[in-house]
Amino acid sequence: MPELPEVETVRRGLGPVLIGARLARVEARRPDLRFPLPDGFVQRLTGARVESLGRRGKHLLFALDRGATLLVHLGMTGRFEIAGTPRANGDDKHAHIVFETDAGARITYFDPRRFGFMDILDGEAALASRLAGLGPEPLGDDFHPAWLKGAFAGRRQGPKTLLLDQGVVAGLGNIYVCEALYRAGVSPLRPAGAIRAARLQRLVVAIRAVLEEAIENGGSTLRDFAAADGELGYFQHSFEVYDREGEPCLTSGCRGVICRTVQAGRATFHCPACQR
Repeated sequence: MPELPEVETVRRGLGPVLIGARLARVEARRPDLRFPLPDGFVQRLTGARVESLGRRGKHLLFALDRGATLLVHLGMTGRFEIAGTPRANGDDKHAHIVFETDAGARITYFDPRRFGFMDILDGEAALASRLAGLGPEPLGDDFHPAWLKGAFAGRRQGPKTLLLDQGVVAGLGNIYVCEALYRAGVSPLRPAGAIRAARLQRLVVAIRAVLEEAIENGGSTLRDFAAADGELGYFQHSFEVYDREGEPCLTSGCRGVICRTVQAGRATFHCPACQR
C-alpha cells in the first residue's frame, strides 16, 4: 500500500497540471472503486477549479472552488498517470476515472485491485469530521517525543504495531516503520510503554529522516507504485532492514542477522542484536 512518501510524491507530481486548472471533463468508467462513487460524482466535479492539492496522512485532498474537497485514497494499487509524460503506458485495462483540464491535460486514475476510493466532501466541517480520527503528521510540529510518550504510555503492544495505527500518527506504513525502528535501535517487540524518553527522541528523529529521504527518492516501488509521470520510486534500493531476512545487519560492528517476525498480520524485519 502506498505510504506517506508515495502519496506525497503523487501530490507533488499532480500539482503542476491540476492546481489552478478547471476540470473540463470527468469520466467515471465504473460506478465504484472500493466503495461506490458518491452520487453525482461526474456532475459535481465537471467545471470545478482545483484551488489546491494537499495531503493528510495517506489521503490526497483536491480543494475545489465550489467549497468541496475531492478526497482520494490510493488503496494498495491505485495510481494517477498524466498522459504524454515519458513513462505513461496508456494501458486502459484498469483505467477507472479520467480527468481532463481546460488546459488540455489528461489525468487517469488506475487501480487494478480497486482498493482505493474517492469521495466528495462539502465544506470544511465535513472534511474535518472525515479526518478527525487521524493522528499528527509525522513531518509536522505536532509530532514530537512527548506525543509519542503519551500515545505509548501503559501500552504493552510493540511500537511498530502502534505506529501503524493511523490514530497515533498519520501516514506511516510497514516499510517506513521498520526502517525507522532500525535506525533508532528500538526493538519492534519491546512493549511500547517501556521505551525510555531518550529512545523516543531517537525514534522521532529517525521517522522524520526516513520519510524525508524516501520522498526525495520518489518513494518505494515494490510492485505497482509509480509517480504521476510514470517514474518509479528508488528508496527500495536504500532499505537497511525491510525485506532483508537472513542478511547481515548493516550497523557498524554488529554481527546480527536480520530476522522476520509477524505482528498483527504484518511482516516485521529487525536486528535482534542491536535493536533493544
